[in-house]
Amino acid sequence: MIEVVCNNHLGKKVRVKCNSDDTGNLKKLIAAQTGTFWNKIVLKKWYTILKDHVSLGDYEIYDGLNLELSYQ
Repeated sequence: MIEVVCNNHLGKKVRVKCNSDDTGNLKKLIAAQTGTFWNKIVLKKWYTILKDHVSLGDYEIYDGLNLELSYQ
């Protein structure tokens, strides 16, 4: 289990615990905490937009990393 911190630049930080082999589930966990739809969430690591079918380990996302959270 890893813990990822997502910052939406509006003053809200979300801490989510998830496995390193999922990305789509991460969006669903963030949506449950923020109250938004999971398909409207866009996760970014610097300028790279995270795709749903690629795992977090493939993007080299590890415990304690910050991701940018934006909405479509």
